[in-house]
Amino acid sequence: FDGIEIHGAHGYLLEQFMKDNVNDRTDQYGGSLENRCRFVLEVVEAVCQEVGADKVGVRLSPFLDHADAGDSDPEALGLYMMEALNKYGLVYAHVVEPRMIITGETLQTPHSLLPFRKAFKGTFIAVGGYKKEDGNKAIAEGYADLVAFGRLFLANPDLPRRFELDAPLTKYDRTTFYTSDPVIGYTDYPFLEE
Repeated sequence: FDGIEIHGAHGYLLEQFMKDNVNDRTDQYGGSLENRCRFVLEVVEAVCQEVGADKVGVRLSPFLDHADAGDSDPEALGLYMMEALNKYGLVYAHVVEPRMIITGETLQTPHSLLPFRKAFKGTFIAVGGYKKEDGNKAIAEGYADLVAFGRLFLANPDLPRRFELDAPLTKYDRTTFYTSDPVIGYTDYPFLEE
């Protein structure tokens, strides 16, 4: 393998330890922010010791509340984790954007990953609803070192080529996400014609 991404996002087990809405422990893994983040940092340390920090990244989603795994202060959580992760020399932090809210006719994001970007010393990857133009702008303005594309890549297996050619993008079909079918919605999207 070339690397490992420790998935501490989207309501999965590691995130459940970090988020005060679901972590009701009273031992050294619950209560304070430091205690809630302890398990994740222990996992990071163990993985780094096993394979080397130069092969390890971490994905976090401090602003999201998948499976009711929300936090009362996601800014503090994200900032604490960015600063704590610095000591390991990880390859990257892969952080999910806060969700946008609709205010009248416009979409607004009341929170920002920029403080996390400034705190983390390694490569910072932002993800969450980006399109080509937004991604290029985020990188040009120093908001992120890299931008990840999930749903767009799923529906456009040749996404870099489409971006390069300014070709039209295939719209993803959300109804096919997370199904048991190994083809529909995963490997049946078209490539550009040569």
